[in-house]
Amino acid sequence: MSLNLEDKKAVVAEVAAQVAGAQTLVIAEYRGIAVSSMTKLRAKAREQGVYLRVLKNTLVRRAVADTPFAPLADQMVGPLVYAVSEDPVAAAKVLSDFAKTDDKIIVKAGVYDGKLLDKAAVAQLASIPGREQLLAMLLGIMQAPVSGFARALAALAEKQAGGAEAPAEEAAA
Repeated sequence: MSLNLEDKKAVVAEVAAQVAGAQTLVIAEYRGIAVSSMTKLRAKAREQGVYLRVLKNTLVRRAVADTPFAPLADQMVGPLVYAVSEDPVAAAKVLSDFAKTDDKIIVKAGVYDGKLLDKAAVAQLASIPGREQLLAMLLGIMQAPVSGFARALAALAEKQAGGAEAPAEEAAA
């Protein structure tokens, strides 16, 4: 289905708005994928806060021109699905994880921090823990000294309580 000029301008503006606040853009080929699989991929992307769309490559090239994602323009060939995210690893993680379960999705390339990433680099980016996981790990590290100190105080109080009762029992005997 062909888009008229106004529709094309709207798509370019929508994609440009998404790209403006994004840190990562990842593209994957989706040739031959079943509709049910694409629906699952879109649901997973929504859960992770990833903007996922199948778009005309020429429109995306216009949207990313003069942005840090411009180096990806040469890779935009064939039927592609575009994943854009504010979280540095979310887009790469969604597409890479889904590519493991469905061989019809083939991650081609991506851009992070203005640098073009090949397939291996996107997989490496996807292996990094997400923002929520990193925050949980940081919280665990921050709580470790406090909880260790609390356990030590509890053990000391238990030892003193147990030690104070023993002499009283010996004196009574």
